Parts: sequence; structure tokens; C-alpha cells
Amino acid sequence: MKSVFFETLSSSLLFGNLPPQKIKKLFGHIHYQVKKFNRGNTLVFRGDPCHALMILLKGMVRGEMLDFKGKTIEIEMISTPRPLAPAFLFGKQNRFPVDVVAVDEVLLLWIPRNSLLRLFQLSPQLLTNYLNTISNRAQFLSEKLWFMSFKTIREKIASYILSLSKPGENSLTLPKNQRELSEFFGVTRPALSRIFAAMEREKIIEYKRKKIIIITRKKLLEILSDD
Repeated sequence: MKSVFFETLSSSLLFGNLPPQKIKKLFGHIHYQVKKFNRGNTLVFRGDPCHALMILLKGMVRGEMLDFKGKTIEIEMISTPRPLAPAFLFGKQNRFPVDVVAVDEVLLLWIPRNSLLRLFQLSPQLLTNYLNTISNRAQFLSEKLWFMSFKTIREKIASYILSLSKPGENSLTLPKNQRELSEFFGVTRPALSRIFAAMEREKIIEYKRKKIIIITRKKLLEILSDD
């Protein structure tokens, strides 16, 4: 594997705090492959067995699935150097939850499960990083499920703002940009922008880029109490 790939891995959360030379040394003890996919290629299909950890070394992929009407639903965009479905490598249901399609040319690092376990034995830091990665993902999904329990986009946004605001403070900075927020709430960016604009017109909040100023907290709470 080229040295630049070890540098790419070093910049990932999974291999964080491990220098490229250390990663290169670790990979000298295991079996792995680097696979190439062209734009539009399907890397894995939903339901395929998950027997290896896959990490993007180059390019971007799209997680998608078909609904009951045959319509393609985009689940998530994944960019370098993130792993693909690391939480599905262990446990009882070792199958990919979605189709994964290459958005552009992709290079994929393929590490068999046994090789990954060997890496964990050689590097406690890598094991810690892996556990943090899947734990953070579980927490993200739990938070997302909470917000999805609200019926309207307006309710979701009101709840999100209130959850980030500190007692006695009406100013906050959103941790996500508008694209990330739209993906998080499962709505389009224009729909998200319309809700923010409406809340500004109603003097509920002021919104500029990632900055939010709560003008009337009572009105935010009333949004959540509406039937």
C-alpha cells in the first residue's frame, strides 16, 4: 500500500493518534487489499455479508436503499477516510444495511475481520478508536431517532435548538452546517431554509450561518406543545 494511504488513514478518527509509520508497521502483520471502483459502481448491496472492515482511501460513496415502490432513497454520503458500516462487522446480523454506490472513483481498503482483530491485539489505541467510532455512531442515531419522533420539520428544529441552548443563554452556535442539518433531519436544504426564515419572520429566532439567537424561548416551547 502506498505511503500516502497510510497518511490518509492517520487523518481518520479510526486511526487517530497513530502516525503513518506506525500504521504502516501494523499493516505489515496482517492481510489486506486495496480495491478500485469506478463512478456508479456498487461496492456492496444491502444484505451482503459483512466479513471485513472497509475504509475509503479515496473518493466518496452514497448509501442508498429502495422503498417498497422501488424508489431510491439516499441515506447518507460518506467521504474519505471514513469506514463503511463498522458496527455491522460484529454481532449476529453481519450484513450491510444499505447499498453503497461510488459517487466518483473510489479506492477501498479491505481488512478481513480476523486481520482487524489482530490489529486490535497489536494496538490498544486502534481498539479504543474503533469502540469510540461505533459508540459515537450509536449516539448519533439515538439522537436522530429522538428528533425524528417529532411530526414536523418545525418541531424538529425547535427541539434541536432548545437541546443545544444552555440555561440563561439565548445565543448558540450550531455544530452542523445547513447541508449536514438537512441530512440529519431528513429534509431538503430549501425546506430547511424556509422553516428558519419563517421562524425569523415570527421573531422566534435570529439565524445567520451557524449562529442562532433565541428571541422568544416561549414560542419555541409552544411549537413543541402544539397538537
